[in-house]
Amino acid sequence: MPIAKRCLLWDWTNTANIPHALDKMNYSGPISSLHNWNTWAPPELKNRLPFRPMVRTEGQLSGQDWVNVENNTQPIVHFFNEPERAGISAERAAEVWMKQLIPLRKEKGTKLVSPSCASDPSGEAWLADFMARVAENRPDYLGVHYYGTDAGAAIKYIESMHDKYPGQPIIVSEIASISRDKHDVREFTARLANWMDEKDWIFEYGFFGCMQKCADGFVSPQAQLMNETGEFTDLMYKLMWDQPIKI
Repeated sequence: MPIAKRCLLWDWTNTANIPHALDKMNYSGPISSLHNWNTWAPPELKNRLPFRPMVRTEGQLSGQDWVNVENNTQPIVHFFNEPERAGISAERAAEVWMKQLIPLRKEKGTKLVSPSCASDPSGEAWLADFMARVAENRPDYLGVHYYGTDAGAAIKYIESMHDKYPGQPIIVSEIASISRDKHDVREFTARLANWMDEKDWIFEYGFFGCMQKCADGFVSPQAQLMNETGEFTDLMYKLMWDQPIKI
């Protein structure tokens, strides 16, 4: 039996342009779920994997997006994506958490993921402030992001977050090497995936990202899980088939 804790980060542009690409997914391997940074499940998913909806910004707290969240039957909901970079204060996030997110847990049993902050001092400070403000109603899971080139540093950072918040299993909702060297990216991915698979306090993790074009100049083209024609890359095939991953 595979250890299924790899979340597929499936960009919304795939739903718009190449939904059929999801039919090539291995649904019996280590891929555990699908996430698209939105409140709506991609129609092409066809319930073949659990969907992980996200209240990405304050814009998803009302209108059809919030209706989607309220009507959601999925067991886990993510809350805020790098809010410290989006101008959302920890105070405001805690207010929304108590008013709108906690009722989901109390009324429906929904498991809640903390805001996922960047792995820098500003992100860590924001998260510490938020966690202090919701001390009596903490998240079920701790959301973590990591981008870098050093696998050892990535492991050390994730371990440090676990040490700070041992009561919350970790969901590494975004991680990737930003090296431009293909071999380095593959070594980073293999080492981190294999390590995270073995840690019982890491619930789930997602490598960025499965989309036809790089999201921006920060992410590495070598870390892409899909090429410009919508075909899965070799790295994607390793993530959805190989356990452990060997380079």
